[in-house]
Amino acid sequence: MENNTLGPSMLLLEGLKVTPQSSIPAFVLLLLIYVFVMLSNIGLMTMITLERSLHQPMFLLFCNMGANDALGATAIVPRLLSDVFTPTSRRYIHYSSCALQAFCAHVHASAAHTVLMIMAFDRYVAICNPLRYPTIMTNRTVVKLSVSAWAVAVVMVVVLVGLSVRLSQCRAVIFNPFCDNASLFKLSCEDVVINNIYGLAYTVVLLGSSLGSIVLTYLRIAMVCLTNRSRSKNSRALQTCATHLILYIIMFASGGAIVLLHRFPDLSDQRKWASILFHVVPPAMNAIIYGLQIKAVRQKIFIIGCLSSFRDAGVDLSSEA
Repeated sequence: MENNTLGPSMLLLEGLKVTPQSSIPAFVLLLLIYVFVMLSNIGLMTMITLERSLHQPMFLLFCNMGANDALGATAIVPRLLSDVFTPTSRRYIHYSSCALQAFCAHVHASAAHTVLMIMAFDRYVAICNPLRYPTIMTNRTVVKLSVSAWAVAVVMVVVLVGLSVRLSQCRAVIFNPFCDNASLFKLSCEDVVINNIYGLAYTVVLLGSSLGSIVLTYLRIAMVCLTNRSRSKNSRALQTCATHLILYIIMFASGGAIVLLHRFPDLSDQRKWASILFHVVPPAMNAIIYGLQIKAVRQKIFIIGCLSSFRDAGVDLSSEA
């Protein structure tokens, strides 16, 4: 199936490699993770949208992360689920659908970095310049920064995927669980030097700017905390930054594992699993870290849970009032 015998618009996708015995557990596990990712992130976004007291810059940025996590999981998991019970020889995908999946997957990865950079800036202003925070980080400013973060991610990925789509095809097999940019340009027998150069530049610029901004931001925050003698303020600062830093480490480590495993062809199966985990593990962790460890959101969840319990118990809250 190495030659393009399926037609110019149809590809054969490797999909998720599972044995017949493990197909059902793999399907159930992926389905549960996907449902949790969607419910938790959409629920968090809905709560922030409906609750006016949560219309603050930090929580608006949480909505960006939730939307990006939902995009990343939806771009990958449904197709994996549909392929679990499909024979390997019949996992066909249209070329345009493959390109769209690659585009969404890379936008998710890119936007995760750009949005986290804005969140780092938000924490920097809140801790290092708290008196000017309300005037600097207004809701309008957050919206502008959010649009910029998404725009940068989309433009970079459009060029990345566009360079691959322009190539002619001489192969029709995607040796990957899902479509990504590398899978697209590997379908061609043309010279892909430009693709490799831009792909390397894309990775260096994205990861370099992301890691550099995070390191500089937290070094500055650490210096402020060391010079500040107020233990309570330092404790709040560390608590606020911990969630952001933990999430960034999880995302950077999972993404870095994919890049590292590319250097070892013998570990191709491990790399494929790592690429899947990158699109499901951080999204699953985001809502937990940001939703349950942020006091204001946790209080809202507690209140909603109490109200639901009272209603289930048949207590008329209006009559009690």
